[in-house]
Amino acid sequence: MAEKRKKEELKVEDFLGRTRKVDDIVDNVYSDFFGASGAKDEDMMEVLRRSIADLETSFKANGLVTDGASQTAAANTSALRDKAPQTGSPAAGAAVDAAKPTEKKDGKKAEEEIPDEGEAAGEEKPPVAAAPAGPEKEKKEAEPTGSEELADLIGLKAVKEDVKELVGLVKAQKRREERGMKTVPVSLHLVFSGNPGTGKTTVARILAKLYKEIGVLEKGQLVEVDRSALVAGYVGQTAIKTQKKISEALGGILFIDEAYTLARGEGMDFGQEAIDTILKAMEDHRKELVVIVAGYTDLMEKFINSNPGLKSRFNKYIEFQDYTADELILIFEMQCRKYNYTFSYEAKSEIDRIIIDRVRRKGENFANARDVRNLFETIITNQASRLVDVEEPTEDQLTTILLADVKKG
Repeated sequence: MAEKRKKEELKVEDFLGRTRKVDDIVDNVYSDFFGASGAKDEDMMEVLRRSIADLETSFKANGLVTDGASQTAAANTSALRDKAPQTGSPAAGAAVDAAKPTEKKDGKKAEEEIPDEGEAAGEEKPPVAAAPAGPEKEKKEAEPTGSEELADLIGLKAVKEDVKELVGLVKAQKRREERGMKTVPVSLHLVFSGNPGTGKTTVARILAKLYKEIGVLEKGQLVEVDRSALVAGYVGQTAIKTQKKISEALGGILFIDEAYTLARGEGMDFGQEAIDTILKAMEDHRKELVVIVAGYTDLMEKFINSNPGLKSRFNKYIEFQDYTADELILIFEMQCRKYNYTFSYEAKSEIDRIIIDRVRRKGENFANARDVRNLFETIITNQASRLVDVEEPTEDQLTTILLADVKKG
């Protein structure tokens, strides 16, 4: 066994001795593949360098060729073979074959026949790490934290401060609880008030994530509902319908948009049954459920004050102010970046003018960021219509918004 090991080590040393100057080897092999004249293809040069580096890493790891490194080297040289002309050069074939695992005559890999001292003693051998796949392999980006998502929101300065203060208070009480100290009861239930399109749902989703990160909520999901998802048309059905949504929200946040519509009080209305079911669930699942009710400022105040049960449980308000024109322009630009669109100078000037005019007039149906998203969708629909008869549009045509796309319709 020792003699066989020694032979393999000599092979390794011989191989490494012949591959000290990787760039020289790459140049020689490249010339055999593509010829010595002309500018060299740097992509192909890089493939060769990685193949040799993979093999060298494999041999250095106790003189063995690992499966992972063999597969990587094989993939690299396969890519090279696909691009290379069929020159029939013996050196070219030898270079590609050099990436194959070392084999014995019986077809078995050398690594299967050379146990080290630990294996000989019956010990389990730890796996040898495969060589790196190369710089082209993309690394999975880490998901942003709730705090990072909150900071990245455009505008909403006062809202961000309110959320930070609330999360800080809850986090401090959580730490006291973990240390067996007395804690101050903090209501996590909130009223989000403001006009449509001011980011209430987005902030609620981020808050659910923040609560999960600090250990207040187990799952951190957001279940968004309105009156239609809670209220049924027959006696007894509303409680069942509402309870189903509550069950979905356990471990996260139940977000009720336009919550004031539950308290219409008109004839045979079952909105109150939904309210009663929610209030009971808030009591029964204090540590499992957070409820956020949202809607227009004046209507939400009337809604909360109309019911003693609501007033006692919802004592924290967060007001969402309308976006400024500058903020809405930034939101439009963010939409363009997100979906890989750009615009001509004339188109951008017209878009800015439209947004500024809408903010100045603020009609009855003005919806802040929602209006901007609708404007964006209208413009890219117009752009698509303009290009519908272009057989082979260029990338520039597909991504650029022109003045005609903004003014159409």
